[in-house]
Amino acid sequence: MMEKICKLFIDNKPFEFKVEGNFFWGQPELLYPQKDNVLSKMPWEKQGYSIVEAFGQDDFLRLQSSVEKIIIDALKANNIVVDDENFDLKNYHKYVTTDALHNQVISITRNLETSDFDFNIDQLAKRFGDILGYKLTSYVEELQKSHIQIRISRPNSLDINPPHRDGYLSYWEDIINVWLPIAGCNEKSSLPVMPESHFIPENEILRTESKGAKINSNVYYVPCILETKTGVINMLRPNPKESEALLFSPFLIHGAAVNENVDITRVSLELRFPKQKN
Repeated sequence: MMEKICKLFIDNKPFEFKVEGNFFWGQPELLYPQKDNVLSKMPWEKQGYSIVEAFGQDDFLRLQSSVEKIIIDALKANNIVVDDENFDLKNYHKYVTTDALHNQVISITRNLETSDFDFNIDQLAKRFGDILGYKLTSYVEELQKSHIQIRISRPNSLDINPPHRDGYLSYWEDIINVWLPIAGCNEKSSLPVMPESHFIPENEILRTESKGAKINSNVYYVPCILETKTGVINMLRPNPKESEALLFSPFLIHGAAVNENVDITRVSLELRFPKQKN
């Protein structure tokens, strides 16, 4: 494995971090399906993402409360004393002060199912399916289960994924990515994306294999995209508000969601809904 510096821009601001991995240029092929993919009916297919209304305020608060309970339970499972009534998700970093402890917490929160939530996740699949014009499901056939991740990003940390495409993993090839802000999400912390990058062919991308990138001693399932033939990766933060969702193609380059807030933890929800097979 070689150590390289991943350099990128987010809203024209430069960032960099060290990545260990074996990097290679891909084959001259475009992985993004040109026909009947989940964005085919959308006027924003070219940019690869859009912000949409997800639900009303009451539903948002119910989902936020459910996420908070899951995180509090994960903290207690790691012997962290928490006052349920006064706990604020944005203060998570004041309870979890080491990378080792954070990794223990997210080992619980990054591999959840619909049944873990006191909220009907399938109503979101219906909502976004109605928008996209396809029937969606929360059930991932290859995994034989649903799969939901709570993302927790502390300030001044590398609690991030590298720039990547979910579509490199076979079970995420034909899905819609959904990113929901839960707490502490703003113009300094929301998920960056690289517009139109789903149309970049593989021979113009320098990346690792799946499980082939290590950042800050953490190995990632997703491959790390280090750069493209056009140069440094240039991303922006769409920044959906509470009750909104960021929808995007699994082949859009995204990640590196550095939390630039000084004293606020960012919590978000990642959902992936496959197209329902007839």
